[in-house]
Amino acid sequence: MKDMPHAVDTPLTGLSDREAWLDKVATIAEETGYLERLGARHAAILIEEKPTLLVSFETHDSIERLSEKAQPMGWEMVRALGWSHLCILGDGDTWFRDRRVFGFFDRLVDDGFFEDFEQVIFYGAGECGYAAAAFSVAAPGATVIAVQPQASLDPRVAEWDDRFVHMRRTSFTDRYGYAPDMLDAADRAFVLYDPEIELDAMHAALFTRDNVTKFRMRFMGSPMDESLTRTGILLRILAQASAGKLDRVRLAGLFRARRKDLTYLRTLLKRLESDGRLYLNAVLGQYVMARRPGPRFRKSVRAAYDKARELGRPMPERTVD
Repeated sequence: MKDMPHAVDTPLTGLSDREAWLDKVATIAEETGYLERLGARHAAILIEEKPTLLVSFETHDSIERLSEKAQPMGWEMVRALGWSHLCILGDGDTWFRDRRVFGFFDRLVDDGFFEDFEQVIFYGAGECGYAAAAFSVAAPGATVIAVQPQASLDPRVAEWDDRFVHMRRTSFTDRYGYAPDMLDAADRAFVLYDPEIELDAMHAALFTRDNVTKFRMRFMGSPMDESLTRTGILLRILAQASAGKLDRVRLAGLFRARRKDLTYLRTLLKRLESDGRLYLNAVLGQYVMARRPGPRFRKSVRAAYDKARELGRPMPERTVD
C-alpha cells in the first residue's frame, strides 16, 4: 500500500495574500507542530519529526522568490530526510530584532526544546543569515550555516555599510545582538560569501572565530541563496552538515556544481570581458559552447580572438567556432 502523502507536500501557491498563506500553513502545521504568530511581523512554524532539527530564518519575499511551491525551504528536508523544521518567518526587513522573537527563543530555552533533538542546524541568508548566527546561542552545540550574513547594523560597528541605513535606529546591542559573539556557543559555523561583494566580505571578516569556517564563493552574486538553490548546492550543504562531514574540502567539491550553471558562467564571462582577459575569455567561451552552444558565448569568443589578433597576443587553440 502506498504511503500517505506528508502534509508538507501541499503546495501553497495561488493564495490571495499573506494572511491566507499563514492560515493555510497553520492548518498544515497542526498535524505535527504549530504556527505561532510573534507579533505583527513574525511567526514561528514548527513541523516536528525528529531527530535532526533545521531552524531556518526566512521572509515572505524569500519564500516567494525561491520556492516553486511557495513553501518554507526546510519542508524539502522534512520530505526527503524526515527532519524536523522550525521556520522563523519575517515580514519585510526586520533582521528579526523584535522582543517577541527574543521571548520565543527564551521560552524554547526554558522548555528545553532544543535538547529533544540529536542535532540542531541553524540556516539563513542575508538578514536571515545574521539571525541564524545571532539566535544560535539558544542551542549550544548547534551547527550554523550563514550565507552573506551581516555581523551587525549598529553604525558604531558597520557605519561603512550604507545599504541598510533605514535600520540604523534599530538596536543591535541588546539581547541576541552582535552575531559573531553569539556563535561562541556553536559547535561549528560556516559563513559563505562572495568576496566580489566588498561589503559582504567586510561583514564576513567580523565573523573570524576558531569555530567558524569562512568560505569564498566568488561570482555567485547576490542574492546568493538564489544561486545556491538554483544549482542544488544549498540542500547538499545542509545534508553534509547533518552528517558531520562539512568542511572546507567538501564545500569546494560542492561548489564545483557552479560549472554547469549558465547564470554563473555568464557572470564570469562578463567579468573576463571587462578585465580584458582574452585568453581566459576564449577558454571559458569554448568550454561552454562545447556543452551548450549559444550566441552570447560564440560572439564573445570571436571578439576575443579578433582582439588578440589585433594586439598580437597568444591564444589557445580554437576548438569551437
